[in-house]
Amino acid sequence: MEPEKRKVTYTLPLPVTRLLSRLRENGFEAYVIGGAVRDILLGKTPGDYDVATSAEPSEVISVFGEKFSHPTGISHGTVTVVSDGMPIEVTTFRVDGDYVDSRHPEEVRFTRSLQEDVRRRDFTVNALALGEDGMVIDYFGGMKDLEAGVLRTVGDPKERFEEDALRILRALRFSSEYGFSIEKSTSDEIFRQKDSLLHLSVERIWKEFSRLICGSFCAPILRKYFDVFSVIIPEIAPMQGFEQNNPHHIFDVWEHTLAAMMVVPPTVVLRAAILFHDIGKPSCYELGEDGIGHFRGHPKVSAVMTEEILQRFKVDTDTKETVVLLVKTHDVPLEPNLKSVRRRLAQYGEEKVRLLLEVKRADISAHSMKSAYRLPELDRFETMLDQAIKDQLCFSYASMAIDGKDLIEMGIPAGTRLGAIKKQLLNEIIDGVLPNEKTALLQRAQAIWESIR
Repeated sequence: MEPEKRKVTYTLPLPVTRLLSRLRENGFEAYVIGGAVRDILLGKTPGDYDVATSAEPSEVISVFGEKFSHPTGISHGTVTVVSDGMPIEVTTFRVDGDYVDSRHPEEVRFTRSLQEDVRRRDFTVNALALGEDGMVIDYFGGMKDLEAGVLRTVGDPKERFEEDALRILRALRFSSEYGFSIEKSTSDEIFRQKDSLLHLSVERIWKEFSRLICGSFCAPILRKYFDVFSVIIPEIAPMQGFEQNNPHHIFDVWEHTLAAMMVVPPTVVLRAAILFHDIGKPSCYELGEDGIGHFRGHPKVSAVMTEEILQRFKVDTDTKETVVLLVKTHDVPLEPNLKSVRRRLAQYGEEKVRLLLEVKRADISAHSMKSAYRLPELDRFETMLDQAIKDQLCFSYASMAIDGKDLIEMGIPAGTRLGAIKKQLLNEIIDGVLPNEKTALLQRAQAIWESIR
């Protein structure tokens, strides 16, 4: 089988070029492989460069020396070579044996054939090889698929997905990130094998899914492959088609969520918060006598469900806690006045208040025009927030002009009553009835102390 070849004008980083040259000079084939070649053809700068070679691991180590060669995946033929300070994964051409657990091949056999190596890869657009001469080698039509924006498996999709069920999520993630359409037989097989996702580790699922929801095209993928995502997150199932019957909404719960997803910035925290912010709505629905739907308490219910989901996926603590907080507080009012700004800063801190602003903007943007007036209010709140930070206004104990030591020195004993006095002082500062000045704070503290002791 003769491959298609095409010359590209792209300058590989010098460490990559030198690595390829060293292997070739020692009698071996070597190519940049996979995602880096795909991105180069798309006009993007690759994040990293993987190399495939006809050299076996022991031969790679022999070429570069043990000092610069680290057997990071030796059982699968991978040696990490440090070339001019850049770590590059170098993997021997290989043929995989049968997959026994929808993840790992039972055996790996090395080969000297590039064609045999790319035959085992997942998608045609990832089965491309680039030599140091700038020539792309394509055995399976990956370049044409790339030009057409089509994602298809190398060979039979049934076999590819049975080998590793994670390829189902990888297909959806690539489509979300790059806007690829998924070829029909590949798409059909994704639906047929969706239940095999249950055999994957939760860590592998979350790694792909968290990237997927940050893609520029995540909404159409979440919509079209809803039945697939319902396998890994069954809690979303009631959202689809659940009408809200409320003048502030023009979409059902799921479509509202997807509309908001396309507005919020593409970070894992913000996209996850929007994805789950209304997940509790179906269980909180009440139809009023006026025919209007209400979802009282849904932020709290959604937050509980979100925490359970993120715990199930073993998401890191910081991400989990931030997402849960944003879900729980997404309906908290951010009123455009200084008291509200200070109060929210005291409650959540600047970073989380700014994240909450993004969540609320996205949420409101996916409402009906009846809620549109709230967007300028958020802009005014943000302007006041910026000014409060610039003016270093007090909104926490750390920014108060006095501390616990000052209160102890004036005769207030350490303990719960001292803590209560500090809290009252801070609240009065936030409410604007007490200046954040040492003399004024000490005088007020003395008055409070005399009234309670």
